[in-house]
Amino acid sequence: MKELAGRLTALDPDAGAAVRVIAYFDRLSEARAGLEALVRGAAVLAGVPARLVDAERRVQVRVEADGTRRDSGVPPDPGWPTTALAPGGAAALWLERAEAAPSVVDAVILERAAGAVRLVLDRTRGRAPVDDPALVETVLDATAPEAARLHAARGLGLEPTASARALAPLGGRPRIAAGRADAVLPAGRVGVGPAVPVLDLPRSWGDARTALRFTAEGTAQDPGPKIVYADELGGVALLADLVAPGAEPPPDVRALEAAGAATPWLLGTLHAVVSTASLRAAAAEINVHHSTLQDRLSHAEHLLGWPLRTPQGRLRLQLALTMRHLARS
Repeated sequence: MKELAGRLTALDPDAGAAVRVIAYFDRLSEARAGLEALVRGAAVLAGVPARLVDAERRVQVRVEADGTRRDSGVPPDPGWPTTALAPGGAAALWLERAEAAPSVVDAVILERAAGAVRLVLDRTRGRAPVDDPALVETVLDATAPEAARLHAARGLGLEPTASARALAPLGGRPRIAAGRADAVLPAGRVGVGPAVPVLDLPRSWGDARTALRFTAEGTAQDPGPKIVYADELGGVALLADLVAPGAEPPPDVRALEAAGAATPWLLGTLHAVVSTASLRAAAAEINVHHSTLQDRLSHAEHLLGWPLRTPQGRLRLQLALTMRHLARS
């Protein structure tokens, strides 16, 4: 390999350097080098700091170009050369090169280092628990035998004593997240189950599906959170058993729908009123003057038929907005 690199260098310096990079990381892999050694190799070869960020596994390693480890809490710059550890994954290796476009050698460093890092993470910390839909389905199936669920969990890199959450994306396949769920949340509306031991994940999955019903699109006509954590719902979760999807909505929900259809700003305004600490905060949330909000509330009270500026009226409004999500989901 050394002789080949020398010959290629005479013909094409980039090609020769790329071969040396490949040989370097092959040697590190054969020696079963750890994460820091691999990131250090990328930094030294590239001549700029390198960092590994895998939020799901709570791994962050940053090494300066001189080989000194110096982690940083500043997020990576999207403009830096980078490669994901797995297709579509959030975990990635970065080269902190901002002053010039990435070279061919940078690309080879990232590709070879990321591959070696991925093998170390799989070997030492388990695979990201989102890989195999069939295994995920088995782990979340309360009717599956316990032995089958444990076997599937191990296939996903989850130990029996691990803590994990079930994720219920709208229109997407079920997922399981170990560690911080917010690091691996898919786009769109998602219900997040509570963190539980692996064998309790069917319960987390049920709670995640309930939480999904409380989510919204976050638009003017469907205001509300796109992500809802089941363990933050408390007693409000009981409403899910009282309002069946597709059934005739309660009268207050029908009043909201009629008022919202006639007044485009109404639903967003009312959501701001129940989700902020004060009317002034609500006015700031929707970027209107406090007096304008007062006028809007007077109009909304006329349309809905109950007061909105009393504690009881705000509670009634909050319940109506919540039941509106549950009735349509």
